[in-house]
Amino acid sequence: MELIQSFSVDHNLIVPGIFLSRGDAVGGGSVTTYDIRLKKPNREPVIDIAAMHSLEHLIATFLRNNPDWKDEIIYWGPMGCLTGFYLILKGDRQPKEIFPLVLDAFKSVEKADSVPGTEPKNCGHYLMHDLEMAKWYAQEFVSYLEANSDNAEIFEYPRSERLITDEGNQFFDS
Repeated sequence: MELIQSFSVDHNLIVPGIFLSRGDAVGGGSVTTYDIRLKKPNREPVIDIAAMHSLEHLIATFLRNNPDWKDEIIYWGPMGCLTGFYLILKGDRQPKEIFPLVLDAFKSVEKADSVPGTEPKNCGHYLMHDLEMAKWYAQEFVSYLEANSDNAEIFEYPRSERLITDEGNQFFDS
């Protein structure tokens, strides 16, 4: 089987940032998946699971209520590796174009008094939330984005060339 695109990026080289993961034609338009990476994979501790869950609720609520973007939002959700989130939008904007949206979304977490949708009828694991840690991670990411907004590295996946074997397989050096 072929590796899917997100598994083909060298995760040992990824830094926190906003990356274009994939673009797809759907119907008469397009849909773009973005990798919103908060942590360096395989080099930093992952995001605490309760904080990740709270960030999911807080930012999904912010995005779907943002008057300028709510009709463009398809999905906001956590990565299984707990190093970031996926954002799926209608259209085909470049990562720099959504930078203000992502920055505002994470800034909005600081203003939260509670996590929306944390009643048993609204959430599959309503007790697993941590607002204070979610605020901490959000502030850490906001500070990072603001300090690196002119750094192209936070908008483009790292490139690494790999040898191809005679059978057509990629060779991964240790």
